[in-house]
Parts: sequence; structure tokens; C-alpha cells
Amino acid sequence: MKDKNVPRAKKANVRNRTSQIYFHLMLLPGMIFILIFNYIPMGGMVMAFENFKPAKGIFGSDWVGFKQFERLFSNSDFYELIRNTLVISLGKLVIKLVVAVAFAILLNEIKTMWLKKSVQTIVYLPHFLSWVVLAPVVFYMFGINGTVNSVLSSLGVDKINFIGSNDYFQGLLIGTSIWKEFGYGSIVYLAAITAVDPGLHEAAAIDGASWWQRVWNVTLPAMVPIIILMLAIDVGHVLSAGFDQVYNLYSVRVYETGDILDTYVYRVGLQQRQYSFATAVDMFKSIIGLVLMLSVNGLSKKFLNRSVF
Repeated sequence: MKDKNVPRAKKANVRNRTSQIYFHLMLLPGMIFILIFNYIPMGGMVMAFENFKPAKGIFGSDWVGFKQFERLFSNSDFYELIRNTLVISLGKLVIKLVVAVAFAILLNEIKTMWLKKSVQTIVYLPHFLSWVVLAPVVFYMFGINGTVNSVLSSLGVDKINFIGSNDYFQGLLIGTSIWKEFGYGSIVYLAAITAVDPGLHEAAAIDGASWWQRVWNVTLPAMVPIIILMLAIDVGHVLSAGFDQVYNLYSVRVYETGDILDTYVYRVGLQQRQYSFATAVDMFKSIIGLVLMLSVNGLSKKFLNRSVF
């Protein structure tokens, strides 16, 4: 004898699938955008193995194999570019992580709602401004005749060429980037903190734990999965040290410490029209980013029994 509930279950499944269609249609524009601007351009990576000539096109250009990569690794500037990119990118990644987590913990302690929202708005705002807009502000603040140097002069200290000196330029890039992004980056950490069971804090307080002990033993362990996830995402872009920021702030005088892989690709690829070589540099960067991302995921599985993706 057939179960009478079976047809009802089938109808319910059909209705459920039908209702899901609308949600999938909402995702369609975003998927089309990603397909056009992220996946289709991957076909252009074949230029890294060619001597690409625009007049001949991808299919008509001469195949040269790994010649562009051999040129890349034998380039005397390559290791300087890698060093600059890693110093700037890792400086941003590590310090921004620490500052964003600390800010989220402190912000969560503000109980006055209007003050909390005001601080959030002020700190988040720089994220939404382009470096095209912020670069003149940085020049005005840290230029040789800027506000900071005016204050230093009034205190009897010699002026410092922050923007035109190789000794200070990397620190300027890291510091201004953290100022711009740490507030917005703290959003996910603040969400992780609010998800912590208040009963754990109450129990710790009853046991005599101080505020710092509660943060260290309750709050931070609860944030570990989110920290690992954000770290994995950021590590995948470790060779992208922020083209828009560097391009709008650097000059020939600071190429020694400020020139990164992305700005080098721009100069070689678009200005000097060495398309195949620039593609090889960018492909190398993408492969390293993929390897690092998979490595972080593997370490997370091994030591924390958590998979990032």
C-alpha cells in the first residue's frame, strides 16, 4: 500500500524548487558580471606563452613557450619588486588585522548607542573614498610643506620628505592604507564578537576574570574562525600591494622601495606595450596567490580542524 504522504512531499518539493528560482534569478546579473570580467579574460593568459602582437591577435602570434618567464626570473629588478611587494603587502595585512580586531573589541565595549554608531560612521567612511581623492589629502598632510612638517618645524625638528624618501615611503603606504581600511575591516570581527554567548563572559566574571582575561580566553577564541577566513582571503592577494594607492602616491624617486609588481605590470604592459611579458608577470602573481591560499586552507584543516573553503 502506497504512502499517501508521498505525493504531498513531491508537490512540496516542486513548490520549494519553484520558489528558489526567483532567488537564482536575483544572482544571475552578478554571475554574468563575474563571467564576463573574471572568467572570460582568463583566456588571455595564453599571451604569457607568446610573443603577442595586437595586429596578429592571440591565435596568430608566435608561440615562445616559457621565454617570457625566463626573462622575468633573470630580470635584475624582479627580486626588488618581490621584496617591495611583500614588505608593503604583509605590513598592511598583519597590522591591519591586529588594529581591526582591537578596534572591534573596543567598539563593542561602548554601550552608548549613538556614540557607538557615530564612531563607526567616522571610521568606516575612508573606505568608500578612492585613492584618487585621498592622494591629494596625503600630499597635503605629509608633503615637504604639508601639515605634519609644519608641526615638526614649529617644534624645531627638521622637515621629513615622507613622500619622496625611500626611508619613509613604505611606512607611509602601510600607515595610510591601514587608516583607510581598518574600520571597514572590523565589521566582520564586530559581528563575530556579538555572536559570543554573554553567559560565557558572565561566568568568567563570576570566577574573578579581569576584562583582559575575558577578552583573551573568551572573545578571541570565538573570533578565530573569522580571523582565519579573512587571513586566507587576504593571503591570496599578498602579491597585490594596492596598485591604486601606490600609483597615486609614488614617483621615480621612490621606485627603489615603492615600485611593486602591479605598477611594474602597468608600466611594462600598457606604457611600453610589452603585453606578453606583462601577462607573464601577472600570471606568476596569480599562481603564487593561489598556492598561498590553498596552503592556508591546508594548515587550517591540519591544526584547527576547520576548512576555510
